[in-house]
Amino acid sequence: MPMEIPRTLKVLWGLEERRNRGPQPALTLDRIVATAIEIADRDGLAALSMARLAERLGSAPMSLYRHVASKDELLVFMQDAAPGEPPMLPPGWRAGLGAWARGLKAVFHRHPWILQVSAGRPPLEPGQIAWLDRGLSAFDGTPLTSRERFQAVMATLYYVRGEAQIFALLLTGEADVADDAYGALIGSLVTADRFPALAAAIADGLFAPEVEDVTFETGLSRLFDGIELLVSTKN
Repeated sequence: MPMEIPRTLKVLWGLEERRNRGPQPALTLDRIVATAIEIADRDGLAALSMARLAERLGSAPMSLYRHVASKDELLVFMQDAAPGEPPMLPPGWRAGLGAWARGLKAVFHRHPWILQVSAGRPPLEPGQIAWLDRGLSAFDGTPLTSRERFQAVMATLYYVRGEAQIFALLLTGEADVADDAYGALIGSLVTADRFPALAAAIADGLFAPEVEDVTFETGLSRLFDGIELLVSTKN
């Protein structure tokens, strides 16, 4: 039995025309999606409702349903549009995949709500597929198989998502403490007799504000060391 493609994907892939029932040319799907992204970026996903979106657009809530059937559909369109174009990659798989990873990190930090709506779901929208395709292109000219390239890109994706997930909780206001207070709070709770390794790391400046990017780059480099070992065994 052939798989039924959801309407949102049909629209995004150009297999079905966008809804545009009735007059009101100023209200378009692109404008609805862009405004929804603005609300989610600024106030978090919980603040996004069809009623609030309609108010921001200066239209009646029912007018939105001429373009999107539900909030779930809207979220799919938002996931497709928010990441934007993937970065152009410099030569060399390591430099290229590094640029891709940093670009993806920036997307998650600009739009932390993406982590909530895409959790546990493979990319299907053309906007997200474009990022996957660009990541895979970093390995052009290498001896890795298609499966190995895909696995390397996905491992990088999981690493970036994991780093971004913690900060997304802080950025969206869903954490119990603010970003700049987290280090101080956990430092006051962790004791050397109960959590000696973590206590030592905190004393060594683990949660110092300037450490975040250093920690991300160090972890990314270690991940790439493993991929580089695989590449070298193929030569």
